[in-house]
Amino acid sequence: MTTRIDCDTCVVRGLHCHDCVVTVLLGPPPELTIDDDEMAALDVLASGGLVPPLRLVEPLPGPVIESA
Repeated sequence: MTTRIDCDTCVVRGLHCHDCVVTVLLGPPPELTIDDDEMAALDVLASGGLVPPLRLVEPLPGPVIESA
């Protein structure tokens, strides 16, 4: 399983970029894919206070509302 990080679709982009592991380590990428092992390693580093956590918040699809 992989996590695709696309900063352009992050809901908190701009609010938390300064404290996101992606921008701290790599700068803002157009798109990034992180697998489960890499995510686990980043979680360990973040829990140890060595890097900030991933702040990615992906938008959820809203309800489909049809007009009358």
